[in-house]
Amino acid sequence: MKLEVLQKDMIAAMKAKDKARKDSISALVSAVKKAGIDNNCRDDIPEDMVNQVILKEIKSVREQLDTCPKERTDLMEQYQARYDVFQEYAPSMMSEAEVEACLVEKFSEVLATKNKGQIMKTIMPELKGKAEGKVISQVVARLCK
Repeated sequence: MKLEVLQKDMIAAMKAKDKARKDSISALVSAVKKAGIDNNCRDDIPEDMVNQVILKEIKSVREQLDTCPKERTDLMEQYQARYDVFQEYAPSMMSEAEVEACLVEKFSEVLATKNKGQIMKTIMPELKGKAEGKVISQVVARLCK
């Protein structure tokens, strides 16, 4: 995902007077710009950094949804709306089958060690942001048996 796409969608939401959508996309744009400044790439923010920020924001909103009191329906609706908008921009994640195929193809020598900690340490930099950590862990556990 490119930052320019987020900015164009935010402008479109403003023109459509969709405040909830505009606020959600604005929060993403702000988080991406902050990450760019923190990593000294303010003017040219790479797509993988944008995707990482989007995934981080999705995780944050998911936690807000999970911890929000049930009687606060107004907050729940707000968080759910933000979560739904964030999901539109989320990068597609690899399935279990794709993760397994990737591991068997690229990391067969590490898998042979049957050391789950060493395997995770080796493969996480390669698959971070491409697949959920929980899915990767389940596939590694199954392959180590």
